[in-house]
Amino acid sequence: MTPDQFLSSLKKNGPSPVYLFLGPEIFQRERCRRALLSAVLGDTQEERESGFTRVDLSETPLAAALDDARAMSLFAPRRIVWIGSAETVLPRGRAAQASDDGDGAASGDAGELAAYLREPTPGTVVVLEVSRYGFEGDDKAKLERAQKFFAAVPAQVEFSPFSPEAARALAQSLAKETGLQLGLAELALLLDATGGDASRIAVEIEKLRLLTNGARKVTAADIAALVPDAQQANIFALVAALGRGDRTRALELLDTLSRDGEYMPLALTFLATQFRMALAAREAGARNASQIQAHFNKLGARIWPERARQIEQTMEAFSKTKLERALVKLFEADRSLRDARPDDRIVMEDLILTLTAA
Repeated sequence: MTPDQFLSSLKKNGPSPVYLFLGPEIFQRERCRRALLSAVLGDTQEERESGFTRVDLSETPLAAALDDARAMSLFAPRRIVWIGSAETVLPRGRAAQASDDGDGAASGDAGELAAYLREPTPGTVVVLEVSRYGFEGDDKAKLERAQKFFAAVPAQVEFSPFSPEAARALAQSLAKETGLQLGLAELALLLDATGGDASRIAVEIEKLRLLTNGARKVTAADIAALVPDAQQANIFALVAALGRGDRTRALELLDTLSRDGEYMPLALTFLATQFRMALAAREAGARNASQIQAHFNKLGARIWPERARQIEQTMEAFSKTKLERALVKLFEADRSLRDARPDDRIVMEDLILTLTAA
């Protein structure tokens, strides 16, 4: 089930005896954890301190953790036993092969869990947490093994990363809830700086709220000052200006980058990526931002809607022939930056003048 389905079920039906929390996404997992604590233990500090137990399976056997869950307490009639690092009990080697084949499924840790599920302790909720593995790449197979091993747990909640669209919607929702005045350009900068990580978005929005107190609109300078990695904003702005063929703005941004001591090869790397993606999108027949985003997402290179719009602007400003020439010029500029030369800025100015020539 999704986190939203978990919250809906918790509100409608109450807590299940055992949950399996799967995936590394922190924001939604913490949201579900708080809701579960409130539903089972109430909101007083005393109830939570006496009724909440955290166990780490990298240090404690699963059998011991389940024995703890079976224990009744006069002082805590309702309990939550939170079992972290549950992936550490997955079978390895020959035991893993036997488990995959279905042999020995009723023995060891799997047997202990099955026995507890047949007779769970009234008033106690057990949460098994597998947070090391993600839903993509090499982690996917490991996560699937964890799901198979804990298949006896009927209530499984998956915490997958936010999609670009979901991260954007979350940022807008949090900004509205906190009264933060966040424009579209500043929103795009915040998403770029946080990489679309939901927990980071929430933290940075709270920092920006405390800074502005809702009295004024958030500026790019605010984000650059408070949000880690947002200092790359001027590089992205330079890329966008060159993508539009805006010579004046590009030279202004180059001046800012030079005064700030920015590493020019880094700016060149971002710029080369922008033009390569624009050429790839043009060759794929993409005509607008939504088609560009869909094309790269299909290839496994997930990009933000704002980035797709920047690529669209580059495609509009440069023909296929000019894009190809620009990539050659970018290669030459990269080589010049690595050679002995009087100043990086001269190389970059020459590049800008060439790329924005009529």
